[in-house]
Amino acid sequence: MAEYAIVDVGGRQYRVAPGDVITVERLDAPVGQELTLDRVLMVRDADRLLVGEPLVAGAKAVARVLEHGRDRKVLVFKYKPKVNYRRRYGHRQPYTRLAIERLEVAG
Repeated sequence: MAEYAIVDVGGRQYRVAPGDVITVERLDAPVGQELTLDRVLMVRDADRLLVGEPLVAGAKAVARVLEHGRDRKVLVFKYKPKVNYRRRYGHRQPYTRLAIERLEVAG
């Protein structure tokens, strides 16, 4: 059984272990669905360390979708002095929360 792994989800890398809950970019999957994260870059086992080139062959992380949501609002303010130019707008990034159930390594 793998202790932890480094996975690539949505262009970002996360260190995951069974039982972890991570927040990633919004994924198109319904709540409760089981996802297979197969872009595994590294796996730490009890007695070995597997590093992919770039991916570890046969390794995957199985996760369950817990919820979808939108993050806190980030305010963006543009300002140029002496020309009366001011712009303010906000942005809320959508996210998906995943619960890592298990890590699987072939061989």
